[in-house]
Amino acid sequence: MSQATDNRQGTSGTGASAAYLAGIRNVVVLELKQRLRSRGWYILLAIWFVLTGVVTLLTWAGWNASQAAQRAYGGYVPPEPAGPGSMIFEVVLAFVLLFALLVAPALSANAITGDRAGGTLAILQVTLLGPGQILWGKFFAAWLAALAFLVASAPFLVIGVALGGMTPGHVLVALLMLAVEVGIVCALGVGISALAGRSLFSIVVTYLAVAGLVFGTLISFGLGTGLAQGTVMANNPLYRQYAPLESGPFGPEYTCSGPLREQPAVRTERVAWLLGMNPFVVVADAIPYRDRTAQTGFASVGAIEGISQGARQAMAGPDGTVPCANGMVQPPYLGQKTPLWPLGLGLQLVLSALLMWLGRRALRTPAHKLARGVRIA
Repeated sequence: MSQATDNRQGTSGTGASAAYLAGIRNVVVLELKQRLRSRGWYILLAIWFVLTGVVTLLTWAGWNASQAAQRAYGGYVPPEPAGPGSMIFEVVLAFVLLFALLVAPALSANAITGDRAGGTLAILQVTLLGPGQILWGKFFAAWLAALAFLVASAPFLVIGVALGGMTPGHVLVALLMLAVEVGIVCALGVGISALAGRSLFSIVVTYLAVAGLVFGTLISFGLGTGLAQGTVMANNPLYRQYAPLESGPFGPEYTCSGPLREQPAVRTERVAWLLGMNPFVVVADAIPYRDRTAQTGFASVGAIEGISQGARQAMAGPDGTVPCANGMVQPPYLGQKTPLWPLGLGLQLVLSALLMWLGRRALRTPAHKLARGVRIA
């Protein structure tokens, strides 16, 4: 008897979960059908594909022109992997991430407020769908619509593998992190849309939230360094002299000598977590770059890899970046011993989850209080 009761309870719980997921699926299907009927969505997708292709072509042409100029004038050619694949990958990835952060709010920030303004939100609320099902359905629909833009740009990232210098792992990790960042922005947009009473307000606030993650984190880090003053023990670096034709693009190496002395320094490791919330830092720091820790002299890196290096230098602080700090020669390239992106991604997930939770509360019915001018149906 007890076993039968337990089986019924398990079946009831499984049925409830299946019904909940079915409600989310119905909202997703309804939203996607509405988007697929819109001609503007296909036009944006085509423009996105063409622009990404133009950026790839211009990058390729620029790389060929620079190589031809260096050979013509006998300039120094750095010992990088053959082919423009690495450069194309870096530029296209930065372009796709930038415009993905601009497209995702447009696909999600009007998800709830648009239905509220059109009088269709109340129709969903009087059905058996719960507020969580409506919210999650709107989120997954916006996320899937945004992922279509990433799929359209994926072939141009794959070109980096075909032209050399990159591996399939770089592309897979980059696409995965881009999809996660787009999902976080969509969650922010849907949550803000549920809380806002006007479409324009929700769109503006969502774009401000994205701008806060991209630019606000940099400004906060810069202001935080002014409050993170400290000291570091270091001695004097003695730089070696190079002949002009032997130095190439690398900076001079140095040795450390003399007694250790306390020197003023900025303790960037105290405020480095602010940089971790930046979407560019999260994507850049998650990519498994080629290990250059054994390289001497200046390490030539691309734009995205340079962002990762900047974040690692901020985490290392003066103890890992100031010449002769603690009497040691500092490496020009920092390895990924303690990546920053898990912390930044975790903070982004906490922020998006908080807005989604507040948005779910705002969709509960019956509504005890509505903003002035908000229509019911």
